[in-house]
Amino acid sequence: MAGHSKWAQIKRTKAVVDARRGALFTRLGREITVAARAGTDPAGNFQLRTAIEKARAAGLPNANIDRAIAKGSGQGGGGADAFEAVRYEGYGPGGVAVLVEALTDNRNRTAADLRLAFSKNGGNLGESGCVSYLFEQRSLVRLNERNLDEERLLELLLAMEEAGGPAVLSYSLDAEGVEVVGRFADLEALQDGLRRAGLTVRDWEHRWLAGTACRLEEEENLRLCLRLLDALEELDDVRSVTANLEADEALLQTLLA
Repeated sequence: MAGHSKWAQIKRTKAVVDARRGALFTRLGREITVAARAGTDPAGNFQLRTAIEKARAAGLPNANIDRAIAKGSGQGGGGADAFEAVRYEGYGPGGVAVLVEALTDNRNRTAADLRLAFSKNGGNLGESGCVSYLFEQRSLVRLNERNLDEERLLELLLAMEEAGGPAVLSYSLDAEGVEVVGRFADLEALQDGLRRAGLTVRDWEHRWLAGTACRLEEEENLRLCLRLLDALEELDDVRSVTANLEADEALLQTLLA
């Protein structure tokens, strides 16, 4: 097990801004609608439970959540079957690899919107598979513990594994809390195991993590890349944006301020 950072730190910084965007609520509603296809009871539908927890953390009203579930079950006039998950890949300024996951009911519209966002911000939309080999899809669980000693954390994680829990691939500790990374298929078991170990789970998700980072040293390239990522995340059809961007922390904070 080892620490990890890179784009995860940037995503946390940008999350405060994302929470104020109208596109976020549209995106979260779609995720709930699609997840509800497999059943409307969160207790028996982990994907739906995850989508609801994510929506509540972002402040999506309960009425919106209920409408999205009803729509997914066919009680709200249909529409869930119209959406499909599509992944797009491309390059940002300085050769940064970018993965975009979308929920769309019109591939042509979504591809056109993405292509425009890339081209206007110094990047280009690529072919399927052009950058995905640089990433691995993992389970990520965030914990509330902010002053946990690393040695104590290791003891708890190892004890969880020895008790039959899922393997932990990496972890990180900082002022925001703890992030624990596991295999893609282990998301539900990982957050359950961490709770049983006495840790407080804040939220969890599947996330693409870059195996190799692309470090940007030039301020203008970094500025353009952040602008590109912002533009992509503001699109209604976009579900998530991941990049292998790495940059100087002080410069990054200055540009994000």
